[in-house]
Amino acid sequence: MRNLVGALTMMFLLAAPIAAFAAGGKFKVTSPDFVNGGIIKVAQVFNHFGCTGGDQSPALQWSGAPTGTKSFAVTIYDPDAPTGSGWWHWSVFNIPATVTSLPLNAGAVNSTTLPAGAVQGRTDFGASNYGGPCPPVGDKPHHYHVTVYALKIDKLPLDASASGAMVGYYLHFNSIAKARMTGRYGRPK
Repeated sequence: MRNLVGALTMMFLLAAPIAAFAAGGKFKVTSPDFVNGGIIKVAQVFNHFGCTGGDQSPALQWSGAPTGTKSFAVTIYDPDAPTGSGWWHWSVFNIPATVTSLPLNAGAVNSTTLPAGAVQGRTDFGASNYGGPCPPVGDKPHHYHVTVYALKIDKLPLDASASGAMVGYYLHFNSIAKARMTGRYGRPK
Protein backbone atom coordinates (compact mmCIF):
# COMPACT_ATOMS: atom_id res chain seq x y z
CA MET A 1 0.00 0.00 0.00
CA ARG A 2 2.81 2.40 0.91
CA ASN A 3 4.45 1.79 -2.48
CA LEU A 4 1.17 2.49 -4.29
CA VAL A 5 0.69 5.78 -2.42
CA GLY A 6 4.31 6.73 -3.14
CA ALA A 7 3.94 5.87 -6.82
CA LEU A 8 0.69 7.87 -7.13
CA THR A 9 2.24 10.83 -5.32
CA MET A 10 5.25 10.74 -7.66
CA MET A 11 2.97 10.55 -10.73
CA PHE A 12 1.01 13.57 -9.49
CA LEU A 13 4.17 15.58 -8.77
CA LEU A 14 5.51 14.84 -12.24
CA ALA A 15 2.18 15.47 -14.00
CA ALA A 16 1.33 18.76 -12.25
CA PRO A 17 4.05 20.87 -13.95
CA ILE A 18 3.21 19.29 -17.32
CA ALA A 19 -0.50 20.07 -16.88
CA ALA A 20 0.31 23.62 -15.76
CA PHE A 21 2.55 24.10 -18.79
CA ALA A 22 -0.07 22.67 -21.12
CA ALA A 23 -2.76 24.95 -19.67
CA GLY A 24 -0.53 28.00 -20.09
CA GLY A 25 1.12 26.74 -23.28
CA LYS A 26 -1.35 28.61 -25.51
CA PHE A 27 -0.86 31.93 -23.71
CA LYS A 28 1.38 34.13 -25.85
CA VAL A 29 2.42 37.75 -26.33
CA THR A 30 3.49 39.45 -29.56
CA SER A 31 4.43 42.94 -30.68
CA PRO A 32 4.39 44.68 -34.05
CA ASP A 33 7.39 46.69 -32.82
CA PHE A 34 9.90 43.81 -32.51
CA VAL A 35 9.99 40.04 -32.85
CA ASN A 36 10.86 37.63 -30.09
CA GLY A 37 14.66 37.46 -29.92
CA GLY A 38 14.99 40.47 -32.24
CA ILE A 39 16.51 43.91 -31.85
CA ILE A 40 14.44 46.59 -30.13
CA LYS A 41 13.86 49.66 -32.32
CA VAL A 42 15.10 53.15 -31.52
CA ALA A 43 11.47 54.21 -31.01
CA GLN A 44 11.47 52.17 -27.78
CA VAL A 45 14.95 53.27 -26.53
CA PHE A 46 15.28 55.63 -23.55
CA ASN A 47 15.89 59.31 -24.29
CA HIS A 48 18.30 60.22 -21.43
CA PHE A 49 21.59 58.98 -19.90
CA GLY A 50 23.31 59.37 -23.29
CA CYS A 51 20.66 57.40 -25.18
CA THR A 52 18.63 59.07 -27.89
CA GLY A 53 15.43 57.20 -28.58
CA GLY A 54 11.70 57.71 -28.76
CA ASP A 55 11.11 56.23 -25.27
CA GLN A 56 7.78 54.74 -26.38
CA SER A 57 6.51 51.53 -24.84
CA PRO A 58 5.97 48.87 -27.51
CA ALA A 59 2.50 47.92 -28.68
CA LEU A 60 1.62 44.50 -27.27
CA GLN A 61 -1.04 41.90 -28.00
CA TRP A 62 -1.71 38.70 -26.08
CA SER A 63 -3.99 35.74 -26.52
CA GLY A 64 -4.76 32.34 -25.03
CA ALA A 65 -5.08 33.39 -21.40
CA PRO A 66 -6.30 30.55 -19.19
CA THR A 67 -9.82 30.26 -17.85
CA GLY A 68 -10.09 32.00 -14.51
CA THR A 69 -8.00 35.03 -15.52
CA LYS A 70 -9.37 38.05 -13.65
CA SER A 71 -6.80 40.66 -14.69
CA PHE A 72 -3.44 41.11 -16.42
CA ALA A 73 -0.13 42.77 -15.64
CA VAL A 74 2.79 43.59 -17.93
CA THR A 75 6.43 44.02 -16.98
CA ILE A 76 9.59 44.81 -18.91
CA TYR A 77 12.75 43.76 -17.12
CA ASP A 78 16.46 43.72 -18.01
CA PRO A 79 18.29 40.95 -16.11
CA ASP A 80 21.62 42.00 -17.70
CA ALA A 81 21.78 45.47 -16.11
CA PRO A 82 25.00 45.89 -14.09
CA THR A 83 23.18 46.43 -10.79
CA GLY A 84 23.23 43.01 -9.19
CA SER A 85 19.44 42.99 -9.34
CA GLY A 86 18.55 43.81 -12.95
CA TRP A 87 16.50 46.81 -14.06
CA TRP A 88 12.72 47.34 -14.12
CA HIS A 89 11.77 49.33 -17.23
CA TRP A 90 8.00 49.11 -16.87
CA SER A 91 5.21 47.60 -14.89
CA VAL A 92 1.53 48.10 -15.48
CA PHE A 93 -1.09 46.15 -13.55
CA ASN A 94 -4.83 45.98 -12.87
CA ILE A 95 -5.47 45.59 -16.58
CA PRO A 96 -9.03 44.21 -16.92
CA ALA A 97 -9.38 40.59 -18.10
CA THR A 98 -11.32 41.82 -21.17
CA VAL A 99 -8.25 43.69 -22.49
CA THR A 100 -5.87 41.79 -24.80
CA SER A 101 -3.58 44.57 -26.06
CA LEU A 102 -1.84 47.81 -25.24
CA PRO A 103 -1.18 50.41 -27.96
CA LEU A 104 2.17 51.94 -28.82
CA ASN A 105 3.26 54.38 -26.11
CA ALA A 106 0.61 53.29 -23.59
CA GLY A 107 3.37 53.70 -20.98
CA ALA A 108 3.71 57.46 -21.51
CA VAL A 109 3.62 59.88 -18.58
CA ASN A 110 -0.06 60.58 -17.83
CA SER A 111 -1.07 58.04 -20.48
CA THR A 112 -4.60 58.35 -21.82
CA THR A 113 -4.43 55.04 -23.70
CA LEU A 114 -4.11 52.65 -20.76
CA PRO A 115 -7.30 50.76 -19.94
CA ALA A 116 -9.49 52.24 -17.20
CA GLY A 117 -8.18 51.17 -13.79
CA ALA A 118 -4.71 50.18 -15.00
CA VAL A 119 -1.80 51.44 -12.88
CA GLN A 120 1.83 51.99 -13.88
CA GLY A 121 4.30 51.12 -11.14
CA ARG A 122 7.59 52.91 -10.43
CA THR A 123 10.52 51.88 -12.63
CA ASP A 124 14.19 51.84 -11.68
CA PHE A 125 14.43 55.24 -13.39
CA GLY A 126 12.32 56.50 -10.45
CA ALA A 127 9.15 57.33 -12.42
CA SER A 128 5.79 55.62 -12.86
CA ASN A 129 5.87 55.29 -16.63
CA TYR A 130 7.77 53.35 -19.28
CA GLY A 131 11.53 53.88 -19.53
CA GLY A 132 13.22 52.28 -22.52
CA PRO A 133 16.47 50.36 -22.92
CA CYS A 134 19.71 52.26 -22.33
CA PRO A 135 22.49 49.80 -21.48
CA PRO A 136 26.04 51.00 -20.85
CA VAL A 137 28.13 51.70 -23.94
CA GLY A 138 30.16 48.65 -24.90
CA ASP A 139 28.08 46.07 -23.01
CA LYS A 140 26.91 43.05 -24.97
CA PRO A 141 23.28 43.57 -26.03
CA HIS A 142 20.99 43.28 -23.02
CA HIS A 143 17.88 41.10 -22.98
CA TYR A 144 14.58 42.83 -22.26
CA HIS A 145 11.93 40.40 -21.04
CA VAL A 146 8.39 41.53 -21.84
CA THR A 147 6.07 39.43 -19.71
CA VAL A 148 2.28 39.43 -19.57
CA TYR A 149 0.85 37.83 -16.45
CA ALA A 150 -2.63 36.33 -16.22
CA LEU A 151 -3.76 36.89 -12.64
CA LYS A 152 -6.27 35.14 -10.40
CA ILE A 153 -7.31 38.42 -8.74
CA ASP A 154 -9.02 41.54 -10.09
CA LYS A 155 -6.51 44.02 -8.68
CA LEU A 156 -3.13 44.08 -7.02
CA PRO A 157 -3.27 46.07 -3.75
CA LEU A 158 -0.62 48.51 -5.01
CA ASP A 159 -0.43 52.03 -6.39
CA ALA A 160 1.88 53.97 -8.72
CA SER A 161 4.59 54.19 -6.05
CA ALA A 162 5.11 50.39 -6.08
CA SER A 163 8.60 49.37 -7.20
CA GLY A 164 9.17 46.71 -9.85
CA ALA A 165 10.33 44.32 -7.14
CA MET A 166 7.15 44.88 -5.11
CA VAL A 167 4.98 44.38 -8.20
CA GLY A 168 6.98 41.23 -8.98
CA TYR A 169 6.37 39.94 -5.46
CA TYR A 170 2.60 40.23 -5.87
CA LEU A 171 2.74 38.78 -9.38
CA HIS A 172 4.61 35.75 -8.08
CA PHE A 173 1.78 34.87 -5.70
CA ASN A 174 -1.15 35.74 -7.97
CA SER A 175 -0.16 34.52 -11.46
CA ILE A 176 -1.90 31.60 -13.07
CA ALA A 177 0.06 31.89 -16.33
CA LYS A 178 2.58 34.11 -18.04
CA ALA A 179 3.59 34.79 -21.62
CA ARG A 180 7.01 36.19 -22.48
CA MET A 181 8.91 37.59 -25.39
CA THR A 182 12.43 39.00 -25.31
CA GLY A 183 13.99 41.85 -27.26
CA ARG A 184 17.67 42.77 -27.38
CA TYR A 185 19.43 46.11 -27.46
CA GLY A 186 23.05 47.22 -27.10
CA ARG A 187 25.19 50.32 -27.64
CA PRO A 188 28.55 49.67 -29.28
CA LYS A 189 31.69 51.55 -28.22
